[in-house]
Amino acid sequence: MKSDITVTKLVANGLYKEALNLYSHLHSSSPTPNTFTFPILLKACSNLSSPSQTQILHAHLFKTGFHSHPHTSTALIASYAANTRSFHYALELFDEMPQPTITAFNAVLSGLSRNGPRGQAVWLFRQIGFWNIRPNSVTIVSLLSARDVKNQSHVQQVHCLACKLGVEYDVYVSTSLVTAYSKCGVLVSSNKVFENLRVKNVVTYNAFMSGLLQNGFHRVVFDVFKDMTMNLEEKPNKVTLVSVVSACATLSNIRLGKQVHGLSMKLEACDHVMVVTSLVDMYSKCGCWGSAFDVFSRSEKRNLITWNSMIAGMMMNSESERAVELFERMVDEGILPDSATWNSLISGFAQKGVCVEAFKYFSKMQCAGVAPCLKILTSLLSVCGDSCVLRSAKAIHGYALRICVDKDDFLATALVDTYMKCGCVSFARFVFDQFDVKPDDPAFWNAMIGGYGTNGDYESAFEVFYEMLDEMVQPNSATFVSVLSACSHSGQIERGLRFFRMIRKYGLDPKPEHFGCVVDLLGRAGQLGEARDLVQELAEPPASVFDSLLGACRCYLDSNLGEEMAMKLIDIEPKNPAPLVVLSNIYAALGRWSEVERIRGLITDKGLDKNSGISMIEVT
Repeated sequence: MKSDITVTKLVANGLYKEALNLYSHLHSSSPTPNTFTFPILLKACSNLSSPSQTQILHAHLFKTGFHSHPHTSTALIASYAANTRSFHYALELFDEMPQPTITAFNAVLSGLSRNGPRGQAVWLFRQIGFWNIRPNSVTIVSLLSARDVKNQSHVQQVHCLACKLGVEYDVYVSTSLVTAYSKCGVLVSSNKVFENLRVKNVVTYNAFMSGLLQNGFHRVVFDVFKDMTMNLEEKPNKVTLVSVVSACATLSNIRLGKQVHGLSMKLEACDHVMVVTSLVDMYSKCGCWGSAFDVFSRSEKRNLITWNSMIAGMMMNSESERAVELFERMVDEGILPDSATWNSLISGFAQKGVCVEAFKYFSKMQCAGVAPCLKILTSLLSVCGDSCVLRSAKAIHGYALRICVDKDDFLATALVDTYMKCGCVSFARFVFDQFDVKPDDPAFWNAMIGGYGTNGDYESAFEVFYEMLDEMVQPNSATFVSVLSACSHSGQIERGLRFFRMIRKYGLDPKPEHFGCVVDLLGRAGQLGEARDLVQELAEPPASVFDSLLGACRCYLDSNLGEEMAMKLIDIEPKNPAPLVVLSNIYAALGRWSEVERIRGLITDKGLDKNSGISMIEVT
């Protein structure tokens, strides 16, 4: 039938609504449907995820008598199973089938894997024996795409079943296994499946590269891509190119990124929006905003994500004026900005410390009726804290209360940090105390401990630290920096040394910043020898540690150790005259003028003389 061929072509070309409209038009002329009519129409409904259209066709099936046809009933089940609101109809239809087929079972299983409650797909599979159905490769793929896929045990069991059925080398099963193991973070098993696969295609390579990207193995992506180009006759597709470009972006590998860009042009893939967006992102992250803008400008295929990527790239490269121009151009072209667009502008201005502009676009976003995401709120709180803008911080806190997100862990941490930086300790404590069960994220506790230390309430900082340990929250490196700093500024040597010994107890290795705090603690107490011994335990002490000890030498007029520290600082920062100036002041305080002349001569020899001070006051 000619109409069936036309409908089939429309569906094959992704024109699902047009196919359904054509059928509706033809149906009014009373054409005679056949066994091929409804399955293709139900496929269109599945792709549109339209339960209402499926129900209309379901009624037509009863009217025309095709509801009992196995192929059509299976397509009907698949169409209902494609939507979360209707997959229960798929289960009912499957239960009503007198002799369920593996195809119908797989349709229900696939729908439950995507749309059903967690564990429901596995439960259904366990009932397969009741229907005397033998699973096949499609069953395995459906099980691997279930919502439980992050459970490593589940993936291993399905893998064993695939081996038992003899389908483990099926390319689609193997590709699904590679993806599933990658999602679980088990790269060893993913790699083993990939290497043992006898026949690989571009989809398999893409799955493996995507898994490597998800798990942070960006450099390995390049090796796999090289292997693919050498051993596979198929050409890389847009998914391949996006994966490799993403790896280049993360590693800031502009050289390889340009090569992949050239390959994309050769393969005529630069007209695809996914590839364009990834190239814009890559060039932006590599600091080449001009190249990013060239790719963006030349492309005719741009969507909202592409615009967002270009605006974010401009903000990333401190081209805020160009970012604003792009934003206005985007609106002029009729593209409505979403939360990600606003976030790029607001967070970008916040990171630059431009408080006025950040709040300006926050107000515009609210006027546009776009709800801010938590990242926007935390970015605004960050700029409020850095600029000590208490009034704006309170306004954001009020907004968070109104939309009931004030107890989000990240937002609460940002609120505590902001209030502490603004000196409003009582407000920070209010946010902290609103949690009956405190978050187990150490950053939340660190904000309180560090905030109390910054505001000089050292005993409260220690109390929160002890409460953190009582609540069995694991402290991190930043926690110990905060408490050690509090000990240093309050002169509590014994407590500080006890905290320093606790670091390894919690499975952490002391870092230079921890040593720096203890050196500062000992130096302030005049225990310069002990501080020097501690410095020597570090393989490569940072300049801050030497600087701290030099400051202690100045307080206690220890010229020998002071000269040693000053010379080490000059080795690290040869253009910085400050250490030699401090050393000169130590000798001057001791009345050793010949040494003062020697050090000042050294400053002159090294060309570190400071320019004479000048006044910017205009005298009239």
